[in-house]
Amino acid sequence: MNIKTIFWDFDGVILDSMPIRDYGFKKIFEEFDKELVDKLLEYHTLNGGLSRYVKIRYFYNTLLGLEISDEKVQELADKFSTIMKSELTNKKYLIKETVDFIEKNYQNYNFHIVSGSDEKELNYLCVELGISQYFKTIEGSPTPKNDLVKNILEIYSYDPKESILIGDSINDYEAASINGIKFYGFNNITLKGKDKYIDQFETFYL
Repeated sequence: MNIKTIFWDFDGVILDSMPIRDYGFKKIFEEFDKELVDKLLEYHTLNGGLSRYVKIRYFYNTLLGLEISDEKVQELADKFSTIMKSELTNKKYLIKETVDFIEKNYQNYNFHIVSGSDEKELNYLCVELGISQYFKTIEGSPTPKNDLVKNILEIYSYDPKESILIGDSINDYEAASINGIKFYGFNNITLKGKDKYIDQFETFYL
């Protein structure tokens, strides 16, 4: 394949942020029953590519059986974002092998971040972590990931056959499939068997 464009998931691929995001959900829902919060964390782990807005609504609508207003969702999402901004700017959470690959290859490909994380927070983190210059765009929620990929393919007139998405969740695989681009799984062995899988970036070649 003549690959020219790489869409990157962020959490679990570039930044080892899942434990901190677990902590964030525990914190914003600390007054609720622990068993329900644990169920949310299971859903969060299985659906890493979905936004916090979806997960907050899932907690209220599905686990609590309650309605929640858009304003309340935003309030909780803002609390979550404050926790993330204070914790995730530490460079120790960067996944070194991924960042090494990105630094060596960003001039050879079109790199775009497409994430389930909040877009403003995502851009803030990438600037603070010193990696924003490697990407043509850094985009996130509330726009769903499959729409982010679709929009970038259209805006930049990229050929789907020359594009891939690297991610660590089933949502990433679905976003790639919907848009007709190849998927490369990473950092989640349950994704082996879905298109391609990267065992380690040190031996990864396109």
